[in-house]
Amino acid sequence: MKTTVLAALLAVACAWAWAEPAPRLYLTTETSAPYSMREGDRVTGIGTDMVREIMVRSGIAYSIDLLPWKRAYTAALEHKDACVYSTTRTPEREPHFKWIGPIGEAEWVLMGRAGRRFDVRTLDDARAYRVGTYNGDARDQFLRARGFNVDPAPNDLINPRKLMMDRIDLWAASIRRGSLTLDRLGYTGKVVPVLVFNRIRVYLACNRAVPDALVARMNGSLEAMEHDGTSRAIVHKYDDWGVKSR
Repeated sequence: MKTTVLAALLAVACAWAWAEPAPRLYLTTETSAPYSMREGDRVTGIGTDMVREIMVRSGIAYSIDLLPWKRAYTAALEHKDACVYSTTRTPEREPHFKWIGPIGEAEWVLMGRAGRRFDVRTLDDARAYRVGTYNGDARDQFLRARGFNVDPAPNDLINPRKLMMDRIDLWAASIRRGSLTLDRLGYTGKVVPVLVFNRIRVYLACNRAVPDALVARMNGSLEAMEHDGTSRAIVHKYDDWGVKSR
């Protein structure tokens, strides 16, 4: 009897020892309101709320770090359990990640100082100008690859200040339709759109080592969120974010 009990206990112990640990992901993002930002000691925003809901529905434990974009992006490339959001899916980035999404969409817009006249009808017309970019992000890479005169900043919200100081001519911004971010920052009527030059979707981009089954689970959770209205509710939750934060 004792031998049987001991064998059973050993079997349970071995099962525990060999049981696959619960999945856990290290998530990184940048400060880019209203997609991701810090409110108190919590990271929040449209993209963050989307990703949190995906994790909950998928049964995945996670942590979130708010970092400068280049560090956030590099972490997802280098750490086997890491993912970064909100990431533009480009041909150059495609083979480096596994993709969940899209979790959002935005427009790439050349912004200029109000009152200044620009002869910009196509993106090529902007080659004559100094374009402020966010160092290392998809817009910066897109314009660099096409030979534009870019002036990168370590924080994207430095760029409207550079516009006002005439240190750049245009700012390559990524803006959600209806966003009140510029209003909230005090640039209403001072910084205005000149040209929409791209429309993009953004994703949760995971290291290639993240298991395919986990990626499929997360994409399935996002699909369910789209069908039951959760995704729309998250977006609309931030419709008046700029007004409430004045």
